[in-house]
Amino acid sequence: MTAICATTGDSRLNTAQTIEQFLSATEKRAYRMAVIATGNRDDALDIVQDAMMKLVSRYGHKNAEDWGPLFHRILQSTIRDWYRRNRIRNGVRHFFFASNADDEPDPMDEFANQTQLEPGQQLKQQQAMTALDKALHNLPLRQQQAFLLRQWEGLSVNETAQAMGCSAGSVKTHLSRAIAALRNELEDHWP
Repeated sequence: MTAICATTGDSRLNTAQTIEQFLSATEKRAYRMAVIATGNRDDALDIVQDAMMKLVSRYGHKNAEDWGPLFHRILQSTIRDWYRRNRIRNGVRHFFFASNADDEPDPMDEFANQTQLEPGQQLKQQQAMTALDKALHNLPLRQQQAFLLRQWEGLSVNETAQAMGCSAGSVKTHLSRAIAALRNELEDHWP
């Protein structure tokens, strides 16, 4: 009886460590995806934390290989929920208050190691990254999701479809449109 309890305790500890490693490896990219989707760092942090909690509480018992698509499905659903709530909230806020722009610099802009680049190259890289960030923000949500999940996260078409809650054909369509829009918008920065 003691051996069974010890084994069960060990497997729970291993699962907890494994899921913590998964979340640690995923959190920065998930946060960046949420910031791009929402345009608000605080809301993005709340969304990522909520998605992580849902993954652990609802799917922590699943195989580790299943966590990636499940987490991204939860994350994308949480982002869509945020859009729905915000649409209502912003309608009310717009009616009562004037809008305020958030002019804080993005810490992710300073993240890249620019010590090895010459000043002219640094400026070009910074301008290109700013343009990319703006272009990603301007994409419709579904195109943004398809692009980030496929190109940034490296999920397969089927995993992306599962995460987005749509068909593989829809993923391909959204991705194609996103790439076309990004190419059009960023042609001055990248060949």
